[in-house]
Amino acid sequence: MLAQLPPALQNLQLPLRLRLWDGHEFNLGPTPSVTIVVKDPQMVSQLTHPSLDALGAAFVEGKLELEGSISDVIRVVDEWSQALLGDADSQPVRLVHDKETDAKAISYHYDLSNAFYQLWLDSDMAYSCAYFETGSETLEQAQQAKFRHLCRKLRLQPGDYLLDVGCGWGGLARYAAREFGAKVFGITLSKEQLALARERVKEEGLEDLIELQLLDYRDLPQDGRFDKVVSVGMFEHVGHANLAEYCKILFGAVKEGGLVMNHGITAKYTDGRPVGRGAGDFIEKYVFPNGELPHLSMISAQISEAGLEIVDVESLRLHYARTLDHWSERLEDNLEAAAKEVPQQALRIWRLYLAGCAYAFAKGWINLHQILAVKAHPDGSHELPWTRDDIYTP
Repeated sequence: MLAQLPPALQNLQLPLRLRLWDGHEFNLGPTPSVTIVVKDPQMVSQLTHPSLDALGAAFVEGKLELEGSISDVIRVVDEWSQALLGDADSQPVRLVHDKETDAKAISYHYDLSNAFYQLWLDSDMAYSCAYFETGSETLEQAQQAKFRHLCRKLRLQPGDYLLDVGCGWGGLARYAAREFGAKVFGITLSKEQLALARERVKEEGLEDLIELQLLDYRDLPQDGRFDKVVSVGMFEHVGHANLAEYCKILFGAVKEGGLVMNHGITAKYTDGRPVGRGAGDFIEKYVFPNGELPHLSMISAQISEAGLEIVDVESLRLHYARTLDHWSERLEDNLEAAAKEVPQQALRIWRLYLAGCAYAFAKGWINLHQILAVKAHPDGSHELPWTRDDIYTP
């Protein structure tokens, strides 16, 4: 039993209360807004070395309970961790990515439960950064704006053949077909996503325009058959070691003069190492096994080496922070229903993940970039407009 706070915890002045398994309470500052309930005595040593991955794991495993809003919990725990550990950074780790490993990782994350995702995603189930044109949009409006923004950047025209790499539940594919008249070929490694995506395509009567398949990106045709290529929230699963191959495959899939859009999360550091104090390690263990985030410079270099010319780059970091805030709030509002769809441990993981990622994007620990590239003709020409005006003009 602790008679008093360990010296390292004294004088922190944080709005945090620690409640031990025996009922003893210690305030680390005035007017606590967050309470951490320590249920396992073995966690005491962790209180003076509060790495984010260890604390997250303890919550997932039921060794800690959290009281207070989840967004307040994330903020206060980070302040606690930083006060005692500073800004220590993780070292970069290179992971092995093959078809079997990647398929298992995708299934672990996306085949959890369609009903669970429906509780907190928008009606189209767009599981990627939304686009807030004014900042006041609802999640539904911002996700539709994201689809529109992507299609306009790709200069989609009726009859264009669009490849959607990592099509998810098919929201973008259906939007491109319905609103822009594109013919879409989409691929995913998630059986749950594919089943629902095909069902929704049929419901909207878009079977003649959309074909969706369970297919690894490494098995895509390399005959330049597609007019445009879009990859949204997918290349985070590719891995640093496979970025060159990924970009070469996109190059081989698109025709000369065609456009390629890569929309995905990027790392803060140029070597792609995870964010400090264990947050990235928690995500790797519990949320995105085998996921790796490249820096903008790393993916840009590989896109260029593959033969594609980058013509536009846009950061949507704060857009993703707001998107995740929406997701987190919607999940928190539906905890009872969510508990019926997924195991308790999974629900704990997702509560931390969504709120934690919203915090991470807001703090600048990670970013989101849309990178538009063109496969120029042999003489170096392409058909892109001289300015970006057409992207923003209805």
